[in-house]
Amino acid sequence: MNQIPMTTRGAEMLREELRRLKSEDRPRIIQAIADAREHGDLKENAEYHAAREQQSFCEGRIQEIEAKLSNAQIIDVTKVPNQGKVIFGSTVTLFNTASEKEVTYRIVGDDEANIKENMISVNSPISRALIGKVVDDVAKVNTPGGEVEYEVVKVEYC
Repeated sequence: MNQIPMTTRGAEMLREELRRLKSEDRPRIIQAIADAREHGDLKENAEYHAAREQQSFCEGRIQEIEAKLSNAQIIDVTKVPNQGKVIFGSTVTLFNTASEKEVTYRIVGDDEANIKENMISVNSPISRALIGKVVDDVAKVNTPGGEVEYEVVKVEYC
């Protein structure tokens, strides 16, 4: 399997979710299954089936997180010398030449992406257009509304 780029923050978030799933959710679900079994006939026991479904989801998510963490390439951008290039983990301030507005994005792994926090996936079209650019470069991004040009204003490794 290919390595999955991840920031240190992203890896910490996944580790915390894994801890919660294993130490809190899993025992709670096991108890719910045990309680539901005590109610008798399992064929028509909705609580039992709901708990088993939760268990299946929980175990699947645990396996997914463990796989991601085992294949993670954790990148701490603060330890990389800032050469002014847009790289994974960097925070980039852009100037949209059409709307004449500035926007700042942090390029992160898929699991960390959250547009509300201006964190975009390294696999997004805008990230792919920005990687390798430096201040004053213009990146052209194909969007559903047409091509958008962004000028790189600032690149931070924080």
